[in-house]
Amino acid sequence: MEILELLQMAAPTLARGLGYTLLFALSSMLGGLVLGFTLAVARIVPWRVVHWPAAIYVSLMRGTPLLVQIFVVYYGLPSIGIEFSPLTAGVLTLSLNAGAYLSESLRGAILGVTHGQWNAAYSVGLTWFQTLRLVIVPQAIRVAVPAMSNTLISLIKDSSLVSVITVTELMLATKEIIAVTFRPLPLYLAAAAIYWVLSLAFEALQHRLERKLGRAHQP
Repeated sequence: MEILELLQMAAPTLARGLGYTLLFALSSMLGGLVLGFTLAVARIVPWRVVHWPAAIYVSLMRGTPLLVQIFVVYYGLPSIGIEFSPLTAGVLTLSLNAGAYLSESLRGAILGVTHGQWNAAYSVGLTWFQTLRLVIVPQAIRVAVPAMSNTLISLIKDSSLVSVITVTELMLATKEIIAVTFRPLPLYLAAAAIYWVLSLAFEALQHRLERKLGRAHQP
């Protein structure tokens, strides 16, 4: 079978796998942002009682392999009566993992805003949370855009790991075609090219967003 014919035959299956890959990446990014912002705030609020749980969670998720986390959620939790479908388990695990990394990016961006901004907001009567929401976070988001974009690109690649729990994303779709055609090299190269093109597309979106935010904040 010629390579062109092989790729044409594989295209529908790869397209379906690509759809699942994008679903995992975008859904996990959204969940990770919500969790990451919550953890970031928990680590900077004036009440230290919430610092340690957030710090321990971040350390745990960043210090253990994502593959192990997937196994714990999908294979381990059913032993205590908590069971998820492969799709839900994959999105949940990627979201929990991404949230830990995003929290550090967001926390660093928030702490990077000068203390004078806080003082100026307090001087006009804003509370701590109002200052955070209305003054600090809008500035921090602009700084955190590159790190958040890098996390999204990482999620696109990390989604390949959910193939181990039988979700037919791009990697597992590629393996299914190889099992029929016995042509691993061109098909794995095609999968690699798809991941690369996706990464380039999101990098381009990142640069465009950075330019827009830069113009919006120019004096």
